[in-house]
Amino acid sequence: MMILLRVLIFFLVLLLLPDWYIYRTYVARIKSRTARRLYWLPSILLLAGLLTFIAARDALQDGIGVYLVIMLCVAVPKLTFALFSLLLRGICRICRFTLPHGWISLAPALGVLGYVMFGAIEGKEHFQVKEVTFASPDLPEAFDGYRILQISDIHSGSWKGNEEAIRKAVDICNRQQADLIAFTGDLVNSRADELLSLMPALSQLKAKDGVYSIVGNHDYGTYVRWDSDAEREANFRKLVEREKQMGWDLLLNERRILRRGNDSIALAGVENSGNPPFPDKADMPRALKGTEGMFKVLLSHDPTHWRRSVLRDTDIQLMLAGHTHDMQISVFGFSASRFIYPEHRGMYLEGKRGLYVNIGLGFVLFPFRLGSWPEITVITLKKEK
Repeated sequence: MMILLRVLIFFLVLLLLPDWYIYRTYVARIKSRTARRLYWLPSILLLAGLLTFIAARDALQDGIGVYLVIMLCVAVPKLTFALFSLLLRGICRICRFTLPHGWISLAPALGVLGYVMFGAIEGKEHFQVKEVTFASPDLPEAFDGYRILQISDIHSGSWKGNEEAIRKAVDICNRQQADLIAFTGDLVNSRADELLSLMPALSQLKAKDGVYSIVGNHDYGTYVRWDSDAEREANFRKLVEREKQMGWDLLLNERRILRRGNDSIALAGVENSGNPPFPDKADMPRALKGTEGMFKVLLSHDPTHWRRSVLRDTDIQLMLAGHTHDMQISVFGFSASRFIYPEHRGMYLEGKRGLYVNIGLGFVLFPFRLGSWPEITVITLKKEK
């Protein structure tokens, strides 16, 4: 609840500061008192909505996403208008000429409104395939050119009523004809039942060596209230069983050996290992048992695990993670997620060792993606000579 409250307050400040500037600079000049009062109506309604969500808490969880999207559609164009207006007014003051800065500022504000609306309407289904290469001298010759398709963070509950989008994503994945598919956690928002409507589609994911998965922080069901710990644990067991029913091989601090002729590599998967307040249930020694001297690919949901433990305590060549979503918003390649996660999207290298952070196929909290489009990654392993 505290995370949600911070997000809501952030958007409220994002709304009110430009409101104050626009009112003082433009609206206050309007002679009609009614018109001046009506200007504040959208902000008052959004504030009332914020107070309602804080008061109702869990009762209105399903509506929070729509509320945040509406907030974005109002706040971001106003912020754009205010920034352009300040810039143009400053230029006019320095250069001592006049411009209709209000009308000029309106154009980029409307453009941003259209872009934000695209993120809300189409962005969350704007699936992107990214091709990446990882080269290592430790890779066996038989695995030169081996292709791993990675998806992450489906968040099944967020797709309720839109199963067709997941079928479209599955079709894109299968067309890549990968050797192996790896899912790196957060299959649901909280409840195993969210998965039911998507199971027919997700069970159609196919790769030569199979579909492997791990769990993320959301999969433990810690973001909803349960009557007891036993009920929450039963929910987790139900999720595990449903992944098996889909034909996925769920790795709970386990490893699998993949073979090509006389060569082999290890695929290991651990439970979530995150910084507080996220759970840390990874058991690396158990997951890596029997893989000494092998080329290893690790599936671990949280990218912070890489620097906290993987680089220091293991010889794993490549780790695949998710979790960040790149905060679902990236403007000209910049996302605020970099202030929270040093490794927040794409490939990172330390010497000959790598981490790839997939920014997720789904969305959580609000149904919106802009710039940080839903990602399907194809990682080709290459033998470095």
